[in-house]
Amino acid sequence: MGKTILLTGATDGIGLETAKRLVQAGHQVLIHGRSPAKLEATERALSALPGDGRVESYLADLSRMADVEALAKAIADKHDHLDVLINNAGILKTPEPITQDGLDVRFVVNTLAPYLLTQRLLPLLGAEGRVINVSSAAQAPVDIEALAGKGRLADMAAYAQSKLAITMWSREMGLARKESGPAFIAVNPGSLLASKMVKEGFGVAGADIGIGADILIRAALTDEFADASGQYYDNDNRRFADPHPDALDARKSQDVVGAIEAALAELG
Repeated sequence: MGKTILLTGATDGIGLETAKRLVQAGHQVLIHGRSPAKLEATERALSALPGDGRVESYLADLSRMADVEALAKAIADKHDHLDVLINNAGILKTPEPITQDGLDVRFVVNTLAPYLLTQRLLPLLGAEGRVINVSSAAQAPVDIEALAGKGRLADMAAYAQSKLAITMWSREMGLARKESGPAFIAVNPGSLLASKMVKEGFGVAGADIGIGADILIRAALTDEFADASGQYYDNDNRRFADPHPDALDARKSQDVVGAIEAALAELG
């Protein structure tokens, strides 16, 4: 029986390849993108694929929390159940690294937006649902001041900190809700895969993007990950592993979650 799956950042890279495979496998895939033209083209292409899968598209700029709220509402208005949320959308380099609210866009898109979207969609996910958060092998200690918009970081530093931050809140939520669900699992899909982000950020073609799509689908749907709430999967090494040590430090993790919630409250 097909699942209902929301996939952010589905119009290129790992997200697009994951969406293709899910649709062909017969799932109902709710795709998200921020470019109207790319989103429309992606929906058409996915809908034309063989198989029984269905596609719905949702437009939102995840650097704007009002868009995140609207995205969650649009999905909740149309669906009363969601099996899986894959927080895949991410950003590394951009000509405008600071949002209109004065925050680093890497923290906003990679950390704050998925946190808010997940919170809003928790009632739809239920006990058996899964939240798959796309992490990275690049993880660096989080500068709370920078997360709050009070400091400026270089591209890679901001990206690595934002990826540790999403890994930290994924672990915190996963452990806190281990008995009640849904499951929260952070996944490094693989380093230097052939995504637009890798090409723009590192100037290399990258490895087979299917490596990333495969692990996201496994994490979302297979029994292998059924009891993995709060864990981190490192696809570079093909195993569950410890993330950066800061993610295993309860106080540091709680401080980061508190900073995320404070930033969202300030934006609200």
